[in-house]
Amino acid sequence: MNFIKLFVVALLLTATTQIAFAQTSCCKDSDNKSQCTTTCSTDSIKTASVKVKGVTCSMDVKMISSNVEKLNGVSSCKSGKQGTTTTFDVKFNPALVTEKEIFAVIESTGSCENPKEKPYKVKQ
Repeated sequence: MNFIKLFVVALLLTATTQIAFAQTSCCKDSDNKSQCTTTCSTDSIKTASVKVKGVTCSMDVKMISSNVEKLNGVSSCKSGKQGTTTTFDVKFNPALVTEKEIFAVIESTGSCENPKEKPYKVKQ
């Protein structure tokens, strides 16, 4: 039984070490900057609170969050309480994506009821 526990710990340690090296190796390689993820420790992460009007249901929130998180440089997009104005806290790397690009993605997201309709407006 102790052998199994030791084996599992060794396996987890090896996997964790490989992941850590993979994340930092692209950040140190200047030719690979475009392939770096926002999880690299050398990147500066900024958080923006984005107020959005036109959100009517929880599916709208999920669609907006999902589309924003697809942007290269965005690490997360979480919403607060839903109301007439819903606030999204977006964590992003300003070297890879701008706030204007985030706003544009939000405003170009289609409604869950009618995907061709673009009802969301960012309050600036």
